[in-house]
Amino acid sequence: MKRPLALAALLVQSLVAQAADEIVYRIENGPKGVVVTRLSRVAGEEGSPSSDAVTRWVEASARAVALYYRRFPVTTRLVAAREASGKIRGGVTYGGAHPTIHVTVGGATTQADFESDWVLPHEMVHLALPDFHSTHSWLAEGSATYVEPIARVLGGLLPRDDVWKWLLWGLPKGLPGTGDRGLDGTRSWGRTYWGGTLFYLEADVEIRKATKNRRSLGDALRGILEAGGDISTDWTIEKTLDVGDRAVGTPVLAPLYARLGKAPGSVDLDALFEELGVASKGGRPVYDDGAPLARIRRSIAADERDP
Repeated sequence: MKRPLALAALLVQSLVAQAADEIVYRIENGPKGVVVTRLSRVAGEEGSPSSDAVTRWVEASARAVALYYRRFPVTTRLVAAREASGKIRGGVTYGGAHPTIHVTVGGATTQADFESDWVLPHEMVHLALPDFHSTHSWLAEGSATYVEPIARVLGGLLPRDDVWKWLLWGLPKGLPGTGDRGLDGTRSWGRTYWGGTLFYLEADVEIRKATKNRRSLGDALRGILEAGGDISTDWTIEKTLDVGDRAVGTPVLAPLYARLGKAPGSVDLDALFEELGVASKGGRPVYDDGAPLARIRRSIAADERDP
């Protein structure tokens, strides 16, 4: 009888150790902005990033996302699992009545890694749209990929140039290939993440053009959130896009979905970049301020608008 009892005791000790190395937070809106509360007691710091460093990272990411949406999207439980090796890796966001984010942080994570991280802001942006069917994964992943760097610019975590650096690098991967039937139901990584991002860039540009740069994609996304369209809800894509269009007062999202979501559409990405006045040189963006949409390009990187 002793051997099974000893194994059971070791198993219990292992589970306790694992639980002790998870830092659990509650993130919510308070009267003066986003509030991050640590819920769990942390047993040890050796071999893992310090709990204080993890907390500062969570707070900075939450503030950046709250700046974009004018509030944190929805009250959320965040579980940061600390490991002895590696760096920040893997995040996943769950919807339902109690939205939760899980993210893993390795012991080799440096302060510079925390400051340059995109994983946690990306997951937090997922909170700000309804929980769609997998057919529309591109809409959720595209939103997180497009909004995350802009939110980090607002939070002082990323230079403006890096927004265009990554768009120039990634958007060609989102173009439709031979036999493509549109973004709906796509299983391709490039089409899901960067095809979705291209949808949002086109939407941002078209909204700004239609409103003389007085409204932006950010206004549409904030309108969806204010109408109750966060990850705890289950809306249709049609309802979501209609609410966004009504928030900016012009039909852009729904017609763009008909063109790119239900069909491959036609996107001349080179022409779009030329109109915006941005190109890549040596891996960095270079700008043409005489381009027709240069003013819009400058506004996009920090979600600015004309008065």
